[in-house]
Amino acid sequence: MTPTPLQRDAILHQAVDLGASDLLITAGHPVMVTVAGVLQPLPGIEPLTPMESRRLAESFLNPVLHERFLRDLELDTRCFLPGVAHFRVNLFIQRGHWGAAVRVVPLRIPLPSELGLPPHVVSRVLGIARGLVLVTGPTGAGKSTTIAALLEQLNQQGQRRHIVTVEDPIEFVFEAKNAVFEQREVGTDTKSYARGLRGALRQMPNVIFVGEMRDLSSMAIALSAAETGNLVISTMATQSAAQTVTRIIDSFPPHQQSQVRSQLALTLRAVVAQVLLPRADGRGRVAAREVLFVNPAVANLIRDDKIHQVPNAIATGGREDMISLDDALTDLVERGTVTFETAYPFFEDSEKRGMLQKRYYRVTAIPETGARRA
Repeated sequence: MTPTPLQRDAILHQAVDLGASDLLITAGHPVMVTVAGVLQPLPGIEPLTPMESRRLAESFLNPVLHERFLRDLELDTRCFLPGVAHFRVNLFIQRGHWGAAVRVVPLRIPLPSELGLPPHVVSRVLGIARGLVLVTGPTGAGKSTTIAALLEQLNQQGQRRHIVTVEDPIEFVFEAKNAVFEQREVGTDTKSYARGLRGALRQMPNVIFVGEMRDLSSMAIALSAAETGNLVISTMATQSAAQTVTRIIDSFPPHQQSQVRSQLALTLRAVVAQVLLPRADGRGRVAAREVLFVNPAVANLIRDDKIHQVPNAIATGGREDMISLDDALTDLVERGTVTFETAYPFFEDSEKRGMLQKRYYRVTAIPETGARRA
């Protein structure tokens, strides 16, 4: 087998038909796909030789990107199959062999209700006119999909807005309806996240979406942009609201951290931290989300460097539409959407996890070996 772009397209099409969220191309294995969170071989594909994996990976590159990849030895790019899907592609080299990790990006952008986002949370998030909103979670947790859904809702309703995105690479492609979109890709339309974000401030935006706050420079500019009256939405690879705040502060030198805490207290409006879990019925995955809205009490905790108390503020903030990850997991288990075994590793409060376990599993004492008989 010598893969060509035509064979590549057939492989991508087959993966989409299976409902795959990701593909992995690497020498010594068949093309692997992730379906409902489970990595499995793509049917009908034999293990790839190093040459086959290279040619399959190369099929995503034009001459300019090919030269850039040979120079940098890694590359983020994208691919589009009309009528099938968009694909985000990361090319890499391992042990001298070419490989690629491919994320499937659906043509149709879902709305928040389709992703299980509660209407009152969506309404509150979309009602934020200025400040910083973050969607966080581990790699593959659906952060970009959640943000795309929120932006699509803005695109379909409410007042007309100018939305500028800075992405690496562009994932969801928006069709302008009620909003005006400017989608800029790092490496093609701008040199870096920091430069693209700095430029966006001069483009009369109502909303700025930064694909990822990945370094000190982009964090500093995002905070400044939010501080000057723009709504900035971005992602981070953190697993909770408290960890997100800590990560931002710790990214700055010690002498700047007091100032950054003050900036965050003034600008941070909401954090949605999510994980994706396989559904109990095997039909895809569902997100469990922790939601923090920054009220005066939370702002004071950030300003006073008491971040460790943020989880308590979330746990007691139900009246302000906040929810802890543990409560979100409990709700999914109680509704039968996910199994307790699936949710178990993600609980942060062992006591709450134990209480849920006792409600759903009969715990019986195991007789001691050699126990005395009456």
